[in-house]
Parts: sequence; C-alpha cells; structure tokens
Amino acid sequence: MNKLHLHYDIAGDDFMSAGEASSDVKRVLKKLNFDSDTVRRAAICMYEGEINMIIHASGGVADIIIDESVIEIILKDTGPGIANIEQAMQEGYSTATQEIRELGFGAGMGLPNIKRHSDKLHITSQVDIGTTLTIQIGQRGE
Repeated sequence: MNKLHLHYDIAGDDFMSAGEASSDVKRVLKKLNFDSDTVRRAAICMYEGEINMIIHASGGVADIIIDESVIEIILKDTGPGIANIEQAMQEGYSTATQEIRELGFGAGMGLPNIKRHSDKLHITSQVDIGTTLTIQIGQRGE
C-alpha cells in the first residue's frame, strides 16, 4: 500500500462540526481494513486533538499519513500555545473557560487520552505562536 495522506481544516469555535474529521479518519481506516483496536485508538487521538484545536486554538489543520502498519497524525494550530507542557499532560488540568466546561468539554483529559492511546506522542509549542502534536499509532493486530 502506498502512503495515503488525508488533510482536514479544523474550524475554531465550531462545536457543530466537532468530530467530523475524526469520524472520517475512522471510516477510512475501517475501509483500509485496519484492526478495530487501531481504528479506535486513532479515532480517540484524532477526536481529542480536534476538540483541543476547536476549544483552545481557534482551529488548525490535521494531516494524517497512513501506510500499511502506522498511522501518523499531525495536528498543527496557531493558537496561544502551551506554556507548560508537563502541566498540560496532567489529567484534569485545563485552561478551558467555564462556558466551554458547561458545554461538556474542557475536562483536562485531551492530551492524557492522546498519550494513553498512542504509541508515540511528540508535542512542540511556543506561547503566542502555536502547538504541533505528532502522534503515531501502530497496528498491533487483533
């Protein structure tokens, strides 16, 4: 299989379309016959990243590179950046507003969930410039 590249523009503050990109990635991976655990892990990572871009960064872009055994998800935004990545990785830590929390988002589980469900996670961030997450998920088989 040649590498497949998917690209999504994620609109900021657009909760109505939240999850559309992750649902499409899930559909593509199923069509490519990835095992259900790999599809589930990729969908979780993609969704959490997508929501974080909507909540915190006024959107961004998602590029997914798929080959026969590895899914790489690259999420890039030009939002406020993460001042303390170690702190942001702690379960329950969130900078979401009360309004966002009342919508049911911003519980501080996004980055920890991505770490938990990925094989590799690399975060680069600069305050006032933006954040890039590079996530790798390998097919483990069922």
